[in-house]
Amino acid sequence: MPTLRNILVANRGEIALRVTRTARALGYRTTAVYSDADAGAAHVAFADQAVRLGPAKVAESYLNGERVLAAAQASGADAVHPGYGFLSENAAFARACAAAGLTFIGPSAETIELMGDKRRARLAVAAEGVPCVPGYDGADQSDAALLREAARIGFPIMVKASAGGGGRGMRRVTSAAELPEAIARARSEAQAAFGDGGLILERALERARHVEVQIFADQHGLIVHLGERDCSLQRRFQKVIEEAPSPAVDPELRARMGELAVRAARSARYVGAGTVELLLAASGELYFLEMNTRLQVEHPVTELVTGLDLVALQLLVAEGHPLPLAQAQLQLNGHAIEARLYAEDPARGYLPETGRVHALVLPDPALARFDHALHEGATIGAHYDPMLGKLIAHGADREQARRKLCRALDALRVLGVQTNQSFLRAVLEHEAFVSARAATDFLDTAFDASAGSAPDRCSLAAAALLFARRARGTGATAELAGYNNCAGLRFPLRLERRGEAIELALEPDRSGGYVIWIGQDRVPAELVELAERTARMRIAGELVRVDYAFGTERELFVHAGTASHAFMDITHAGSPGVSPSTGSGSGRALAPMDGAIVDVPVRVGDAVILGQTLAVVEAMKLELKVAADRDGVVSEVHVTRGAQVKARQLLVELA
Repeated sequence: MPTLRNILVANRGEIALRVTRTARALGYRTTAVYSDADAGAAHVAFADQAVRLGPAKVAESYLNGERVLAAAQASGADAVHPGYGFLSENAAFARACAAAGLTFIGPSAETIELMGDKRRARLAVAAEGVPCVPGYDGADQSDAALLREAARIGFPIMVKASAGGGGRGMRRVTSAAELPEAIARARSEAQAAFGDGGLILERALERARHVEVQIFADQHGLIVHLGERDCSLQRRFQKVIEEAPSPAVDPELRARMGELAVRAARSARYVGAGTVELLLAASGELYFLEMNTRLQVEHPVTELVTGLDLVALQLLVAEGHPLPLAQAQLQLNGHAIEARLYAEDPARGYLPETGRVHALVLPDPALARFDHALHEGATIGAHYDPMLGKLIAHGADREQARRKLCRALDALRVLGVQTNQSFLRAVLEHEAFVSARAATDFLDTAFDASAGSAPDRCSLAAAALLFARRARGTGATAELAGYNNCAGLRFPLRLERRGEAIELALEPDRSGGYVIWIGQDRVPAELVELAERTARMRIAGELVRVDYAFGTERELFVHAGTASHAFMDITHAGSPGVSPSTGSGSGRALAPMDGAIVDVPVRVGDAVILGQTLAVVEAMKLELKVAADRDGVVSEVHVTRGAQVKARQLLVELA
């Protein structure tokens, strides 16, 4: 049996930090790796030592197996923990680790290869009697074959990357007319993300629940399951909220699911931590989706209901020890719910966001565990996945866990980058989630992601007060800071938010307060107490707490109530000259964020119609379409395929 001493964690962000914490707590020495973009990251500072991999681009850093192996040799590591994503399900990398004399903390390369190919995985588990979603997993990958098989299966269908996961290379198609473009985009995403453009087709099951089973296997033939997780709350096939146990599963169904999962694991001669993903149809039928041969993002909910540390078990199994618990000894206690915090704007189609964390306030650990790698000053760039962390609450029952998670979200502050925090809060309070009725299509079909995204008058009044206080405090003595002799006069304040201008006015009174005019709405507002990052204000007669941070002299981030907003003071900037990248009728297609141009399907002189794709930008592992906001003729194309672009950079113009 190998004795591990120094573990290199071949990942970044919250999962690298989480793995390193357990490894260090068990007495192992730890080595971090990092790209140039992550030189100041939390996982780098926390490890015993760190090795640079290369530039920010993943192909030259975290996805470069040769550089990771060189880092392991240079650091004296004898084991590699891949986390999730990047090289975690790369069979060639697992083989290279073994060839270099390193223990790969995961299943064998052969197992990864088998289960990493959805087509082969379906065939393997079906041979063990595990039912699969009806579909097509043939070797013929021509467009003609896929079109023919889709017609046989019947619409709606799912187009999926055979080698992929995480919602990338996946499209839901409702008609034959949509299929050619869906195939092209899924292939492109799959090739970029996984180096393999192979696809499979599956029947899209309506009103199904996505339920997965955590399994663990040691090197001595024992395989156990640790209960299920419900991952039905998804947007665009990306999990958002997960919970354990599933509210749709009773003890009898749990036992049946566990048996199927163990059977699937046995078909792959599995060793280590793995997850068997299933679809639970409205009819009660169970279908195999795929098997993830790694630790899952949502593993903490299983940890909280079982009391087990899954990373500690991974290390135990990697050293050749038997699992310490038999199936009959495993019990589920209470309920746990996890919410994924993303740098994204749900109101704009979940568009990924970038920025710098200017202020960070964490919730009480008694309310929720927060797995993250955030710190003040951290830069959230476009190179990596937009997930910032996970909040996980545990309670005696589902409702208690839900309440605690809501309170934790209320307490969290991440100022400087747009997140989905208020969106998560709204989902957790929605009746469909409270009553445990939400299926996989809920967020995409029955939930308004833009609800509550606009700043309310409390946020606008708070921003106006803070900008006024900053301007008034410049060049004035402390004794005169609250004085003005302009009562009754109105001063204009123009703010920009999300590319739109907001017209306000401030009317000082002699007591040091203001009346904030928001259109014709008159809002009395007074600054009661001001600290470096927190203020107390009386707005419309109500005493409120406001958390804030200035980015630049004119840039302000405000969290009032349950939402954060970013404002830019453009009062003296003339015409703001900004408009949303689509939908404004400007004829100017702007990059939605920093990224790389994947495709420019138009040329100068082309006639285009409203909604037609003008460019495709890849950012944070997603391909984002930039569409025409009106009919017109292409007059200028400013970018080419492969070019790196900045947020709001002009891509294409229409005459």
